Formats: sequence, structure tokens, C-alpha cells
Amino acid sequence: MVAFRLNGEDVDLDVPNDSTLLYVLAFDANALGPKYGCGKSQCGSCTVLIDGDPVRSCDVTVSAAAGRQVTTLAGLREADGGPGPLQRAMIEEQAAQCGYCTAGAIMQAQALLDRNPNPTESEVRSGLNEILCRCGSHNRIVRAVLRAAEEI
Repeated sequence: MVAFRLNGEDVDLDVPNDSTLLYVLAFDANALGPKYGCGKSQCGSCTVLIDGDPVRSCDVTVSAAAGRQVTTLAGLREADGGPGPLQRAMIEEQAAQCGYCTAGAIMQAQALLDRNPNPTESEVRSGLNEILCRCGSHNRIVRAVLRAAEEI
């Protein structure tokens, strides 16, 4: 049994403690957002926030989330269910060409903006360095993060 907060809601799941957080989020908690990419903690597609810190959910066990706050893409929505500032900026900048890295990039960017609400372009590029964008939308993602920083 593992209990944690998922996007502000308490969850209590009867899952093996050594299951990956990604597997549990996708199949037991029905959480939207993190995707299986490489399975080796290198691409960033599975990035979620645990207590505000970006982590690769493919590379941590669900027991690492016990008693903590886990945030996925769905946890960044506005109270009315609409997209949050960073999600809107990604849409407005058309920053999701193929969409595979998008959720991970948004979560990594959210952690950056939480730490530094007014980053420079260089800081955004550095902050997103761990996200592998295969289709080449990286410049649009950077513009979206800078746009969201202005709104926030």
C-alpha cells in the first residue's frame, strides 16, 4: 500500500513498492501526462514533480512518492479545468510539434519557473537541457516558457 497526494488529491494504492512511479501513475492512478520514452531516465518524457522537484518517473519507485506531493501535467490546470499559464503558452507558441516530450518539458519548465519566475533565455535553455526533443520544437518550447514567465 502506498499513499501520496496526486495533483492535490489523496491517493492510496495497493501496488508493489518496487513498481516504477511511471507505471503506477499510468496504470493504477490513471494520471495524464508522463509518457514512457527511454526507460533509462535520459529523455525526460516521464518527468513529474515530487514536492516541486522534477524527477524521472521511469527511474524511481512508487515508494519514493509515499507521503509526498506528486504533480503531473493534469495538476497544472486552472481551477476551472482549463490549461494553466505554461500550458497556454505552449499552445500559443505551437510548441508541440509531435507532442512526445511536451508533458515532460512542461513539468521541467514548471519546476524552473517555480524556482526562478523571471528566467533569461539562457536559463530556460539550461533548465530544459535534460529534455530530449526529437522533433526540433525546442526553440518554440523556450519561447513558450519565456511567454509563460511574463504572464505569471
